Amino acid sequence: MDRPGFTASLVVACLIRVPSEVVKQRAQVSASSGTFQIFSNILYQEGIPGLYRGYKSTVLREIPFSLVQFPLWESLKALWSWRQDHVVESWQSAVCGAFAGGFAAVVTTPLDVAKTRIMLAKAGSSTAGGNVLSALHGVWRTQGLSGLFAGVFPRMAAISLGGFIFLGAYEQTHSMLLELGRESP
Repeated sequence: MDRPGFTASLVVACLIRVPSEVVKQRAQVSASSGTFQIFSNILYQEGIPGLYRGYKSTVLREIPFSLVQFPLWESLKALWSWRQDHVVESWQSAVCGAFAGGFAAVVTTPLDVAKTRIMLAKAGSSTAGGNVLSALHGVWRTQGLSGLFAGVFPRMAAISLGGFIFLGAYEQTHSMLLELGRESP
């Protein structure tokens, strides 16, 4: 990644993403409580820190994910461009984005599993403390490799689709803006 501030933007984005992720995940495992009730319970029982449980593990997942996804996307586009002897079109960039996102999703799934365990752990438990290595070790000890990669296929599918849409749309928009810039005096 050669863009200054990229890591900082991930860290800041997680300030918004993590509270919504904590509430969402707890809503998914609680059949009887509504979203607002879950949000209120977190604030009452754990305070603001409860909404940020899993913040460090989310950042520790997002950084390697991005360090895999974006360079792989750029490399795949460069390879495709070289093979066809011209710059990729936006749909080709989208295909590269789907593959890059899916691959990054697979290799960072253990970090996602640790993040989820930390976010859903009972308040006050050792897992709730947020130690990613400890969470990974606990999963490995009790469930082995299959536990570390729990949910890998839906995660890969969702992120591949997101990579296709987002990176394809990004490339299309980028191309349109470059074209507009060439047309302007």
